[in-house]
Amino acid sequence: MIQGAVIQDIHKSLMDPHRTRPVIRITIWTQFCALCLFFGENRISFSVSDMSVPFRPCSEDKSKMNDPSLKNSYQNDGFFFPVDVISPQEATTIAQDFELAENSVRDDLEKSALLKSYPDRVLPSFDKLIRHPQLISAVSQVLGPNLLVWSAGLFIKEANTDKVVSWHQDLTYWGLDDAQELTAWVALSYSTSDSGCMRFIPGSHQKNLVPHSDTFDENNLLTRGQTIAVDVDENESVSVELKPGQASLHHGHLFHASGPNTTSYRRIGAAIRYITPEMKQQSGARSLVALASGEDRFNHFSIAPSPLQRLASEDFNRCKADALLKREILYAGAEEKKGTRY
Repeated sequence: MIQGAVIQDIHKSLMDPHRTRPVIRITIWTQFCALCLFFGENRISFSVSDMSVPFRPCSEDKSKMNDPSLKNSYQNDGFFFPVDVISPQEATTIAQDFELAENSVRDDLEKSALLKSYPDRVLPSFDKLIRHPQLISAVSQVLGPNLLVWSAGLFIKEANTDKVVSWHQDLTYWGLDDAQELTAWVALSYSTSDSGCMRFIPGSHQKNLVPHSDTFDENNLLTRGQTIAVDVDENESVSVELKPGQASLHHGHLFHASGPNTTSYRRIGAAIRYITPEMKQQSGARSLVALASGEDRFNHFSIAPSPLQRLASEDFNRCKADALLKREILYAGAEEKKGTRY
């Protein structure tokens, strides 16, 4: 069982962000794959945070992509999970691609911020993720075949930190004219109660938009630190625990929040905001979107091309221009504009 011990040790180094830097973890991942092939390990389980992880591709027959209950559950509750999108290996590879990019631009604060807000516009791996057939199939059951991605920013909670997301509704400050929007939150690491997974209030999407208050709390990951200004019964909340490669779908009016990450690993998730082409900014601004599926016959937005290459300057410049536009949208009416997300 020497090979099992070696693989276990490599995997532990791979998954622990405090033991290795991103560039080193890429090398470790290569070693890990080579060892798996050498020893003929086609199904290996590891214990990470007391959870067993079977490393194998997700099979289509176990996916909930074509689950007839998806649309009904989404309409009644305002959410649906889990959706198996990619395998754990693929999720880890995408997360590592981001961390390698993060390391490359760490001395450039502007590019670092843009990378977290626009990973799909500067990294081909994320551009591929927002168009993944499994994800498009699930989202299309709710919104139809023609899909734009309004944003696909990352929500990262570092290990053992107090960062939270307060109770809020997504569409409060986005300046869109309708609610034909759905967020697919794709876990690129484990998202558990201990690591600060999302919590949903079933049926709260039926309330439409309610008043919010801005806090600009430095421990709040939201643009304005916004929080719902009406009572929320947290006893009704559902914890949305996801494995790497799984996603949850939720409505833009749904009450949701998340707590701190008390684990020893990073919690990384991509919040992919799908909208229908019929929608538009109330201001008439043509914000940057990606055409993820179908066609756009309305021309309300500026359609971004796929990344020219990995971390291309031209792609960063395109995102920079859109970030200025989105700041005007997201901070409209705010007394302060000190948020750092855009």
